[in-house]
Amino acid sequence: MSYLARNARAQQRILHAVPLALLVLMGCADGNPATPDTLTDSRLVDSSSTSFNALVRVGPVPESDALSGGETTVFDSSEAAFEQSSPNLTAGELAIHDEGDEVFEQVFTPATGAGPHLNNPSCEGCHLGDGRGELPAQGQPLVSMLLRLSIPGTAGNGGPMPVPKFGGQLQTIGVPPVQGEAGVAVRYEFTDGHYGNGDRFALRRPVFQLTTPHAPLPASLMVSPRVAPPNVGLGLLEAIPERTIARLADEYDRDGDGISGRMNIVFDDIAQRRALGRFGVKANNPSLRQQTAGAFNGDMGITTSVFKAESCQGVYPACAAHAAEISDETLAAVTFYVQTLGVPARRNINNRGVRLGQALFFALGCGGCHVQTLRTGELAGVPSASHQVIHPYTDMLVHDMGPGLSDDRPDFLADGREFRTAPLWGVGLTKVVNPNATFLHDGRARDLAEAILWHGGEAERSRDHFRRLPQRLREALLDFLDSL
Repeated sequence: MSYLARNARAQQRILHAVPLALLVLMGCADGNPATPDTLTDSRLVDSSSTSFNALVRVGPVPESDALSGGETTVFDSSEAAFEQSSPNLTAGELAIHDEGDEVFEQVFTPATGAGPHLNNPSCEGCHLGDGRGELPAQGQPLVSMLLRLSIPGTAGNGGPMPVPKFGGQLQTIGVPPVQGEAGVAVRYEFTDGHYGNGDRFALRRPVFQLTTPHAPLPASLMVSPRVAPPNVGLGLLEAIPERTIARLADEYDRDGDGISGRMNIVFDDIAQRRALGRFGVKANNPSLRQQTAGAFNGDMGITTSVFKAESCQGVYPACAAHAAEISDETLAAVTFYVQTLGVPARRNINNRGVRLGQALFFALGCGGCHVQTLRTGELAGVPSASHQVIHPYTDMLVHDMGPGLSDDRPDFLADGREFRTAPLWGVGLTKVVNPNATFLHDGRARDLAEAILWHGGEAERSRDHFRRLPQRLREALLDFLDSL
């Protein structure tokens, strides 16, 4: 039985996207195994060859594939592509969205609640153009990323154990007389590798060092760097029914496809109960309201009714308990803003190289985690995100990504090697929105090829297939990702 035949779950989702000619060339039609050698057949390198041309001629991609966000899809491929409201909002909903947008862009000051500890005084300061953040150059300060902190053990809510006098997030800026918790120095280590045809590549890994801490750091300190993620489509992800995500989970790999994604069960601070984690690189947040309140509190030092205490409470007098610094109405408006950002449409979907790259994406097994099509359910208060057919390329599960990407820091049920499948919609516009943006949880990947090459664990086989592909096919796969 072939690799794709064994991978029944992925095969069922992608048969319409894989041209028959590709299945024949890969040995799936006659029962022969699809091996890396088959994938690198020299006949596929020459774009003038009969095999290559047949491969990209068979079957156009459905036009509906371009509507990544269903009715929330926007047709903007400029640097403002991630900042557009969903086009299916009513006039009243758009007014709330715009109100949240104003707060998202606001630069907070100590007089308006920022501090005493913070990382950045505005949401926009980390989520540049509502897109991804970036790693700093060596020796430069962190701007659009942060460091999660913890020590071994489990907190009362089942999550990571906070660090005494530091909490769960390093806040590098202090409002006098309070000093920042620590500085951060970053340097890079490089590892050389090569593709199957001998072409060389170099992968970089950031190494972070905390400097001049305001209190002694425990020897058992665990650190996880996090680059700010893009904000597009978040309301749609929140609207995916839990039962849909549960059906995608296969913790013990019962179908034998090598993929064993599982749900992260976290604590819902608003409902005061355990819940499915959906947001964050380890799916450690259950809702966008909690995610937004946590960002106000951890990133900007602004309290809400959800998180009422400053992270430095009990350490400095200036951090004493006080009333919430923004209202529930303001928190709701910002939450609604991120719930109702539109998703950019795909581009060039029937370009020859893009179609070939899409077929390869699924044939290599990437669709086993990056699930193309899902349907949303009802999201209370957000009808624009409800009942949509979407193409996010995620299963919302956490997966073992191998030792190379491990941060060695558990977060609820996710261990140090497990990360949530990142949605891929909009990924091709990432560097249009922010030319300095970088990929993966800690921003180590400078481009999408490097991001693929860092994959390990459950994705190791797909990564190795990609590495062995001839240059023309690697470029086709990257062309497909660039179309998203």
